[in-house]
Amino acid sequence: MSLLESIHELSNIEKIKVMEFLWEELTIEEDKYSSPKWHKDALIETERLVAEGKEKLIDWNEAKHLLRNDFK
Repeated sequence: MSLLESIHELSNIEKIKVMEFLWEELTIEEDKYSSPKWHKDALIETERLVAEGKEKLIDWNEAKHLLRNDFK
């Protein structure tokens, strides 16, 4: 059984524990990683749109709901 198949078989709680472990592993040496230029550009553009009143801020739970509906 492959690693991905093994993960698929885990309970939701076990998957969350694996995810938390992986996140901790990735962030131990976070100074090794840097955001790509496009990410900074996207943040600057979003800030500009918000300042101009062209971008609507929404709650994270609402954003997740909208994204889930987009990908159904």
